Amino acid sequence: MPHNIASLFKNPGTKNNFFLMAGPCVIESEEVIMQTAERVVRICERLEIPLIFKSSYRKANRSRLDSFSGIGDEKALKILARVKEVFNVPLVTDIHDASEAAMAAEYVDVLQIPAFLCRQTDILVAAAKTGKVVNVKKGQFLSPESMIFAVDKIRQSGNENIMLTDRGTMFGYHDLIVDYRGIPIMQGLNVPVVLDCTHSLQQPNQASGVTGGHPQMIETIARAGIAVGADGLFIETHPNPAKAKSDGANMLHLDLLEPLMEKLTKLRAVINNF
Repeated sequence: MPHNIASLFKNPGTKNNFFLMAGPCVIESEEVIMQTAERVVRICERLEIPLIFKSSYRKANRSRLDSFSGIGDEKALKILARVKEVFNVPLVTDIHDASEAAMAAEYVDVLQIPAFLCRQTDILVAAAKTGKVVNVKKGQFLSPESMIFAVDKIRQSGNENIMLTDRGTMFGYHDLIVDYRGIPIMQGLNVPVVLDCTHSLQQPNQASGVTGGHPQMIETIARAGIAVGADGLFIETHPNPAKAKSDGANMLHLDLLEPLMEKLTKLRAVINNF
C-alpha cells in the first residue's frame, strides 16, 4: 500500500480491493505490537490489501476502574511509530479528548474517534484541524443517516479526509447488531466506509464488568460487509487473544487472519464482477 493514504479518498467504493485496518486493541508491549505488525504486513503485501496498522495507545472507555488502560501515552505512541519506521505502513489510533489530537497526530496518519464520542464537537474539530485523516466510528446509538452531522463538522473545519466506521447498533442491553443498509447509506456522504468486524460482535456491560464477544462470527460479519461493498474492514487481532489485556473476547487470533483475508479477497474479486 502506498504510504500516502490519500489514494483511499479518490473514488470511495470503486477500488479493486478493500483496505484493512488491523492490529491489537491496545499497545501492551513492543514485542506484541511488532510480532503482530510483521505478520499482518506480510499477509497484506502478499494479497495486495492496502493496510493501515491499528493499535490504541490508551483505552479510556473501560467498564471497571481496575481494567487495563495502557502503558503510558508517549511510550505507547513511540512503539506505534516504530511500526511505521520498520514496515513503512500508515498508522491509526484512537484519541479520547480534543487535547490529545495534536499529540497523537505527531505519530499517526489517521485519528480515530471512538463511537461514544462521535457527536462531541470539540474532539471532531480538533482532529480535523490536525490535517490528518479522521475516522469516525458510528455511535451504537445513532442511525447511519445521522453521521452526516459528524462529517459536516469535520468538513466545515477544513478537512475533507474523512472515513466512517460502522461497529454495530445496540440491540437490547448486552448485544449489538449490524444493519448492512448503513454501509451504502454512509457511502452516500462520499466518504469511505469501514466495517468493524470485531467490535460489532461485542457483548458489552456484562455482569463481570468484562466485555464479552463472539469471535467465531468474525468471518460471517466480514463476508457480509464485503458482499455489500464496504470500502474497508477493521479487525483487531492478537497473537494470543486469551491473554490480551483488552477486548480479548472479540479479537481475531492472529493465526486466523491470513486464511480469512484469502477468502475475502476472492469474494471481493467476485463482487467486483457484478
